[in-house]
Amino acid sequence: MKKNIHIIDKVLEGSIAEELEIEPGDELVAINDQPIEDIFDYQYYVEDEYIEVLIRKPDGEEWLLEIDKDPDEDLGIVFENGLMDEYRSCHNKCIFCFIDQMPKGMRETLYFKDDDSRLSFLQGNYITLTNMSDHDVERIIKYNLSPINISFQTTNPELRCKMLNNRFAGQALEKVKKFYDAGIIMNGQIVLCKGVNDGEELERSIKDLYEYLPYLESVSVVPVGLSKFREGLYPLEPFTKEDAINVLNTIHKWQEKAFTEYELHFIHASDEWYLLADWELPEEKSYDGYLQLENGVGMLRLFMDEFEEGLNKIKEENKEGRLFQKEELSVITGKLSYPCIKAAAKQLEDTVEGLTIHVHAIRNDFFGENITVSGLLTGTDIMAQGKELPLGERMLIPENVLRSGEQVLLDDYTIRDLEKTLQVPVNIVKSSGYDFVNTILRRSK
Repeated sequence: MKKNIHIIDKVLEGSIAEELEIEPGDELVAINDQPIEDIFDYQYYVEDEYIEVLIRKPDGEEWLLEIDKDPDEDLGIVFENGLMDEYRSCHNKCIFCFIDQMPKGMRETLYFKDDDSRLSFLQGNYITLTNMSDHDVERIIKYNLSPINISFQTTNPELRCKMLNNRFAGQALEKVKKFYDAGIIMNGQIVLCKGVNDGEELERSIKDLYEYLPYLESVSVVPVGLSKFREGLYPLEPFTKEDAINVLNTIHKWQEKAFTEYELHFIHASDEWYLLADWELPEEKSYDGYLQLENGVGMLRLFMDEFEEGLNKIKEENKEGRLFQKEELSVITGKLSYPCIKAAAKQLEDTVEGLTIHVHAIRNDFFGENITVSGLLTGTDIMAQGKELPLGERMLIPENVLRSGEQVLLDDYTIRDLEKTLQVPVNIVKSSGYDFVNTILRRSK
């Protein structure tokens, strides 16, 4: 195992590290005579009330610092690399990988495939387990790290090797049994590909994964995303309405069994299946606390329920005689969520006098019309189609079209680019139904 060098980037004001005169540029060598591999080792060893920290100064001088502190009190050190190690890239060549379906010429970071177990805990990423060593498994169990998010795709070892294009992908599932035996909480994901891991294979996967309850708390089933850039890739087809109904029938059958035995619904269908099948969305209680929200499971139900609460507050304020600003505005969304957003906008218009809301479903010409989620909309399509649409006095776009923490879209166009091209101010709407109401009515909360 290679030795990692951990250079300190910042020392927080008023922290233990500042008091001990630890400075940016110093190197953390060891804690309690243990070399530190990455952020997990660091967090584990600094939890003790008494620790010995070995620091190496830039001139080579070493300080051994004895520290008495409160349990779980941090030292106040920020490292140059937040992971304290290199990020591990994915070595699979999955038949459904969306990164392989990206056009050329986009920013370099969009082409990086991560498959790093540490990011599963830190950021909620789903991992295939193929990039995880026995040492990694042992550390997760030793440190009792939970939950870990696993991309299963199938429990058929031979089929998993085929889907991931990795001859070790099948045996990687043996790690799940080790996590189960150690009581590590897990969540799972199945990216469903028509004619590959659906039908009887989906039934088999759910049956096998069911054996890991209750430590495997949830598994989502999401349809593969198919862009128009699939030349030379494994031939995959979009699902039909009939396919969606079959998937939902399978999932609901297992949900009934799981809820009877564990009071968990366990296996969940993403919102796309319900919309494609033209079925009503389940009620909130079916989502087990929205464990799979980031996979698009229950996002529309949560939005609708939050919107109803926000709308009821507006109705109460109307009774009290509060006046709202008359305005014409527009809301940009993807085709998938358009019916839900349109219905919500209509209710707001009916409640607030003088409010006109144009809801526009932007067609994804950039990636292809099979991509219908708002999170993959680009500035290119919004600007091109927006020129022909009524936009009103301002335009609202969902926060998930932006790079995290920035005002930049997937194709590197900015909010300012949208405003300049479409000649309309742009407001950002967060994902919740409350934010939808408040942003439209210009309310702080």
